[in-house]
Amino acid sequence: MSKAYKPSASRPLLFLTAGLLWTLAGSWLCYLAFSWLKASGVDHWQYHALAGAILGIAAYLTVFAQIAKKNIARLKDLPEKSCFFAFQAWRSYLVIILMVSLGVILRHSDIPRHWLAVAYLTIGGALLGASLQYYRRFDEADGKKSGISN
Repeated sequence: MSKAYKPSASRPLLFLTAGLLWTLAGSWLCYLAFSWLKASGVDHWQYHALAGAILGIAAYLTVFAQIAKKNIARLKDLPEKSCFFAFQAWRSYLVIILMVSLGVILRHSDIPRHWLAVAYLTIGGALLGASLQYYRRFDEADGKKSGISN
């Protein structure tokens, strides 16, 4: 591919882009989950929300934080100017396609929405938590002092 057709971005922009997209995906999943819980008419829907929040924290701590750390390490090793789409590894795009497809299949399944909401809150919360790591690195890469330590 010619350099003229390869969009490039600075490392700080790659950190920011990754953080924004993880935030957007996590927020969308949480929005869907809460809208389903609100509309479900299930008594004590707050317990479903609490379960999703607790599982989201667990998923963040056990899986998503490590995924973000690996991706951040990969981004740190890139040249200062890299392809804009390098904010995720190429294999990660396949995982994203798989996860979106699974989400569509689940939304069209017969699983009650209040139970799907727990799964969506779990993944959405974990994505939101992990997105904070990218923002921290953007701040550091941009030369600013945030006062937040790793």
